[in-house]
Amino acid sequence: MKRVEIMLGGLNCANCAAKINDKVNAKEEIDSARLSMVSKIMVANIKDSCDYNKVIDDIIYIIDDTEPGLDISVMKIRDSLGKHYSYTSGDDSRHINFSNSTIGCECDCMDSCNKGTYSHEEEHSHSHEEEHSHSHVHSHNHVHSHNHGHSHNHGHSHSHDRLGPGLFNMNDFQEMCLAIGLYIVAMIGSKFGLFEPLVYIMMFAAYIIAGRDVLFKAFRNIVKGRVFDENFLMTVATVGAVLIGEYPEAVGVMIFFMVGEYLEDKAVNKSRKNIEALMDIMPNKAILVDGNTTREVDPHDVRVGDRILVRVGDRVALDGKIVKGESRFDTSAITGESVLRHFEEGDSINSGLINKTKAVELEVERIFEDSTVSRIMDMVENASSKKARTENFISVFAKYYTPIVVVLALLLAIVPPLVTGQEFSKWLYRGLVFLVVSCPCALVLSIPLTYFSGIGVLSSRGILVKGSNYIDILKKLDTIVFDKTGTLTKGVFEVSKINIADRIKDKIGVENILTCAYIAELRSNHPIAKSIIEYYNKNVDKKLSIDQLDISEYEEISGGISLVYKGSRILAGNSRLMKTNNIDYIPVEGPATKVYIGVDGEFYGSIEIADQLKDTTKSAIEGLKDIGISKLIMLTGDGKKNAKDFSDKLGMTDYYADLLPDQKVSIVEDLLDKNDPKSEAKLAFVGDGINDAPVIARADIGISMGGLGSDAAIEASDMVIMNDDLMKIKEAINISKYTSRIVIQNIVLAIGIKLAVLILSSVGIANMWMAIFADVGVAVLAVLNSLRVMLYNKY
Repeated sequence: MKRVEIMLGGLNCANCAAKINDKVNAKEEIDSARLSMVSKIMVANIKDSCDYNKVIDDIIYIIDDTEPGLDISVMKIRDSLGKHYSYTSGDDSRHINFSNSTIGCECDCMDSCNKGTYSHEEEHSHSHEEEHSHSHVHSHNHVHSHNHGHSHNHGHSHSHDRLGPGLFNMNDFQEMCLAIGLYIVAMIGSKFGLFEPLVYIMMFAAYIIAGRDVLFKAFRNIVKGRVFDENFLMTVATVGAVLIGEYPEAVGVMIFFMVGEYLEDKAVNKSRKNIEALMDIMPNKAILVDGNTTREVDPHDVRVGDRILVRVGDRVALDGKIVKGESRFDTSAITGESVLRHFEEGDSINSGLINKTKAVELEVERIFEDSTVSRIMDMVENASSKKARTENFISVFAKYYTPIVVVLALLLAIVPPLVTGQEFSKWLYRGLVFLVVSCPCALVLSIPLTYFSGIGVLSSRGILVKGSNYIDILKKLDTIVFDKTGTLTKGVFEVSKINIADRIKDKIGVENILTCAYIAELRSNHPIAKSIIEYYNKNVDKKLSIDQLDISEYEEISGGISLVYKGSRILAGNSRLMKTNNIDYIPVEGPATKVYIGVDGEFYGSIEIADQLKDTTKSAIEGLKDIGISKLIMLTGDGKKNAKDFSDKLGMTDYYADLLPDQKVSIVEDLLDKNDPKSEAKLAFVGDGINDAPVIARADIGISMGGLGSDAAIEASDMVIMNDDLMKIKEAINISKYTSRIVIQNIVLAIGIKLAVLILSSVGIANMWMAIFADVGVAVLAVLNSLRVMLYNKY
């Protein structure tokens, strides 16, 4: 499947966006598509069996046909493996801005041609280091400067889908001021007896200046048979007002509409920039070390194995290993906490961190597209493709709201005068007021923007969520299930003691027990197994290599591991394993994890392995209780006594002990089944994201810890906490609740005011001024209210 990203520069109409989204999704070649009004980017997944160039042409045709005049940019094309592709348009007549530098290249990889600054005029060309050149026709006379990272600030100098240069080459703001000035002078002149034809001329001029784009689009939509577009409805409402003699109100409403659209656009752009600023982690340069010289290059041009210099104050451009020097790095851009971590020669380091003390040299381990910051930004940008239930409701609501209100407007204008014989113009005016309130822009814009802001705030604090739907789930959490090892504890295990059974001390030594445990745990990647292997390698002189081990009948069974080595049956695991196999073992008391060893039915001894509780675990559990999480459950492979002591110490509500990895899934499923079907309570599972993938997939939301050092964590989970701080879970829940409150506020604000104006206008109380406020005025207020999410500052 190929994924294409298309920028729709100048898109301002929420209804048009919904229509484009529906039409593209209706194509059978499209697996799924999502157009975000916040980022103005469409992400479409094209089925492998299709010619993706032709499908992209069809998508562009749909966009251009539904909303002509947009600046359409094909940004990125890649498959599920991350391989990038070029796009060749089959229609040279279409006005498309190709912002992806691979466009027209014969290569399949974006790595070698991912730089460039493009200037778009009537005729324009692209210039690359690889000497690919392209010529296209562009419909706008302006300049774009593209920085090929993940930031979507594409340098458009305009906000609106305009017909061309403004009157006398004025910009939006200047035209708006001129229209307002003419209107004010005309109103004052009318009041003081100014020459009446001159008043009409100024009114007409103000109307045309404010509404020329609206009028043009309305005419275009009439030709195409589209009558539920806001431009057509606004034109009908204002022209109708003029025809019944309410021309000052008609002009004023058109100007207010222009002002509202301008402010709405500014507010949305401001919020987009604020969100981008929160996630400003993309490095824009790298210093390539070439022998004894260095030079600045684009991070896209750096290859695996190249060496780069990271000076003090620089952001690490690519993931790599330090080959020269040592320093302390600020991890706040990734983890959300300004904590300095020390890295030295041989340590691997992620991109996005900031060097604070000494210059170091790295050997690059991943290309830019596969780097940590690229994957994080992809995750954040793609989060809008998984919509919250509220967003889906708004999409459906918007689809039916406008047609219903338009039909009600027609009925209000026609039926009462026919039935009662009252004056037609009075009811026509009330119907026109209905038309002005018929656009659901306040909801269609503000709700996705609020969720997007919430995702941005979470990301800035080192909490990555893969969709706005998970924000809704977080606020409904009632049960959180924790894996013990590496989640509640530090997961840094050390062998603290080896015990030999008294009755066999004269036959074997510590090394025999350690070797048995080593052989049993060699195939496991569990932290406890790793600690035994590490201890063995450090303390045993004559080590056994893997090819020397004659192992057979290896299996993970309930409570541990069973295998045959050189004809002897070795059992390594917990106390239950010993009991099940009738081995007369000696239980060991204490908080450490115990691995009991039995050979051919005889108890050899045990290994004690210590793990430490994380510093924030206890306070995090208490904090989760404080915000209403009623069930906090621990899963562990430890024995029941140790598990109970540990659970009681933390204040857990329940625990499950002696577990194998596959049993965790069954427990989570049982907990989900116990939830009341009528209840909206949700369950989260928190683990390390590496060994817990099946459980994470089964929970309502899977949360993994320590994503800073784990690719698997980012891939497997619905939410990733980039550091190991369990307090982040409480913070994420609080932010989700705060975001949801603002979503509800915007819904109540928009629907409440619109309904109030509709009711008041039907009885003759509301006028067009109130209607235009209920349309663009409320939209501006709702968008500004959405920005409050980014002001969240509670812990």
